[in-house]
Amino acid sequence: MLQQQDINGILHPASSISQITQNGPRIMQSASGVMVTDTEGRQLIDGVGGLWCVNIGYGNQALAAEMARASEQLAYFHTFGGASNEAQIRLAQQLLKRVPASLGKVFFGCSGSDANDTLIKLVWQYHMLRGNPAKVKIISRRQAYHGTSIATASLTGLSSFHRHFTLPQDFVLHTSPAFYYRDSHDNESETAYSERLINELETLIEQQGAENIGAFIAEPIMGAGGVITPPSGYFERLQACLKKHNILFIADEVVCGFGRTGHWFASEYYQLEPDMMATAKGITSGYFPMSAAFISDTIWQTLKDHSVQTGGLAHGYTYSGHPVGAAVALKNIDLLEQQGLISSSADVGSYLHQQLHIALSDHPHVGEIRGLGLLAGIQLVADKASRSFFNPADSVAAKVAAEAYKLGIIVRPLPSVSTLALSPPLCIRRKEVASLVSNLAIAVQKVLG
Repeated sequence: MLQQQDINGILHPASSISQITQNGPRIMQSASGVMVTDTEGRQLIDGVGGLWCVNIGYGNQALAAEMARASEQLAYFHTFGGASNEAQIRLAQQLLKRVPASLGKVFFGCSGSDANDTLIKLVWQYHMLRGNPAKVKIISRRQAYHGTSIATASLTGLSSFHRHFTLPQDFVLHTSPAFYYRDSHDNESETAYSERLINELETLIEQQGAENIGAFIAEPIMGAGGVITPPSGYFERLQACLKKHNILFIADEVVCGFGRTGHWFASEYYQLEPDMMATAKGITSGYFPMSAAFISDTIWQTLKDHSVQTGGLAHGYTYSGHPVGAAVALKNIDLLEQQGLISSSADVGSYLHQQLHIALSDHPHVGEIRGLGLLAGIQLVADKASRSFFNPADSVAAKVAAEAYKLGIIVRPLPSVSTLALSPPLCIRRKEVASLVSNLAIAVQKVLG
């Protein structure tokens, strides 16, 4: 009955309407730790952490209790017109202690999409106030994922988010992703490849004119585009290029943030100094919709100096700085620290990658295993020697994920690059990692031989 009611009433995000109509949805009923249970009673290890977000794990009683307490104390109040609440004030202080030192102020929203949307508007306002109104173009990368709003879907570099929506909009430029495994030349070192990409970027900037480009946005590790880690020297050269041309750098940490990579933020590991940064997902471990968009003190000072002229920030959301969401985020940060889950992500993440290499690196259709901490991508290839990929239309990654589900594990197929993504809750234990990897190896073997 539930399946039919779902089919009759719900338009699912990022889903095949025809497949849901034919097969019905998978309906989840309960979850605890790293395990989820569907309505058929099947228990599964969630190797994806929801959608890269359940960092603390499912069913955390302390987090649920804090949500209930905060709801009783102050269920809602807006933050427009100078209004505030204690929870968002305390959350801002805790976040600013942990983000890169280049960042000094935070704006709260509800999702990664709205965080990036907010930052794009602030890029435009910042340059306009500084007398550079033409600096409206934003450079993103092919295969990037930055959201699904009109602006952020345009930033996203995946064609499936464009082709049926008259997107991307023309303020967005796309350059090559830093995909060393697929795109490097024979015998080309990582540093040489990085240099080639920055030369390509320099050419794009010259063609478009630096005076017309406001910002460059990048995920430290590409998520939905294939869990692609940057090659040596890439971000160092990138940041130098952007500074030279007065182009702001936006780090999209929506997937990588809050311990996913074994660090509070991947920017720390890759030594990034962004002018702006977007976060969401792990900020509340998915228990409450919330995002945090950060800006540098330089950008803040420009907004402040012109505040009489602008009349204030004409931007915001009904749920910006939501007191319950902020309380949940505060408790989430506290629990991540108390339970040592940031260091555990590094330690157990190292074990995850070790086990993946042992189980899969010799398989003829596994080309590369990528990632950092509890974030991993398994690259499936048609031919290992030539690094040739499967045709996306063959849905190879989806077939492996479907087989994995039958074996009691959830993995995420990334169809555009035939990659399997893993991002389990940070509370996952080694024995659960072992089960996850062994069953994934069986699924790969069943589908690809």
